[in-house]
Amino acid sequence: MGSTLAQKTWDAHVVRHGDDGGDLLYVDMHLLHEVNTPQAFDDLRAAGRAVRRPDLTVGTEDHNTPTVAIDKVIQDPAGRRQTTLMRANCEEFGIPLHRLGSAGQGIVHVIGPELGLVRPGMTIVCCDSHTTTLGAFGAVAFGIGTKQVEHVLATQTLPMARPKDMAVTVTGELPPGVTAKDLVLAIIARIGTGGGVGHIIEYRGAAVTALSMEGRMTLCNMSVEAGSRAGLIAPDETTFAYLRTRPGMPQGADWEAEVAHWKSLRSDEDAVYDKEVVIDASTLTPYVSWGNNPGQSIPLDAVVPAPADFSDPQERVAAERALAYMDLEPGTGMRELPIDAVFLGSCTNGRIEDLRAAAEVLEGRKVADGLHMMIVPGSTPVREQAVAEGLDRVFAEAGADFRPAAGCSMCAALNEDRLLPGQRAASTSNRNFEGRQGKGSRTHIVSPAVAAATAVAGRLAAPADL
Repeated sequence: MGSTLAQKTWDAHVVRHGDDGGDLLYVDMHLLHEVNTPQAFDDLRAAGRAVRRPDLTVGTEDHNTPTVAIDKVIQDPAGRRQTTLMRANCEEFGIPLHRLGSAGQGIVHVIGPELGLVRPGMTIVCCDSHTTTLGAFGAVAFGIGTKQVEHVLATQTLPMARPKDMAVTVTGELPPGVTAKDLVLAIIARIGTGGGVGHIIEYRGAAVTALSMEGRMTLCNMSVEAGSRAGLIAPDETTFAYLRTRPGMPQGADWEAEVAHWKSLRSDEDAVYDKEVVIDASTLTPYVSWGNNPGQSIPLDAVVPAPADFSDPQERVAAERALAYMDLEPGTGMRELPIDAVFLGSCTNGRIEDLRAAAEVLEGRKVADGLHMMIVPGSTPVREQAVAEGLDRVFAEAGADFRPAAGCSMCAALNEDRLLPGQRAASTSNRNFEGRQGKGSRTHIVSPAVAAATAVAGRLAAPADL
């Protein structure tokens, strides 16, 4: 019996097998940000230990940093303290840090690929669950907790039980106007928020292969929203073309040798998965979430469901609670919902391709009166590229608020970018639980194109509606 790509990558990084059935896994790259690391450094310091491989560790500032007035003192006390500690800890332990305002700063999952820190076949960890994003390059990448951060800092290894294997095969082609974001919302709606628990999902099939690297990152980013440990896609020519221009990539014969190795990183034809799901891409339309988890998503054409529509008692109770929190009436068309704010950004959809998709919709149009559309680039290079392409002009003429600095912004609402209680938003972020974008906020997860169309229409809308 053959092996899956996840199995091969995992096995290639096992330092030793534990007596408890788990493995001690070698970590190729450790990424850090300011929110979940201060305690890990304190514990490391208290134990008198050093960082074993600072050259394989990189930090950035993203979660609670401001997206305006970045030359001023950070106003939020908690954010200011965490950022100060991040800078001090990285300096003390010799870890490279991309500070707010620097050329490489941005959301950790956006700058990783941009800086050439991610390659096929790697193991990558970070103190953030959406590290699954980096599986788009054929890496086993996942989020870890504070104690695990300390362990990796000290040893460059991590004790873990190997997850099971799950295959999500997407056949056919995505129809025009249907994106990777719609695909992943449809997948999670199909398998549920617990559908991938205990597994690494490998995305396969013609519709996945046809995605750009940005689309693949969007798809893998939300793997964790289905409960899975990680999500990955076998590397191919699209992967190689993206990586070829990244910093630090080998040249000449060394590049060819690297690519030859990467081409071998595929699941065997006779590999057996513990769980398999098949989805026909041609049946999909733009998706939008209606409730308080990404699994509570439906086609934009659909109506708000009723609790009675769910046969599972737990799903029925969850629907009742979600309808109350979101202030929705069953039977209401999703396109009928008025929107107060639109957020375009996050590690899911803050890349240049996402900004281009929004600009294409906004060109020659205006954001609806009374609606605030915030556009936050995922990294400093993304913003610079958007300016170079004139997207900033399109956003300004449309009346959108294109922020001067990169960061997680309203996705996590850990800085000044927050919705007011009761405000309803269309958001390209990855989570919509109660209060995610501010206390009492109501979030509908959408694609960049739907976000832009919604900003123009003032109600949930697809570009085809304009």
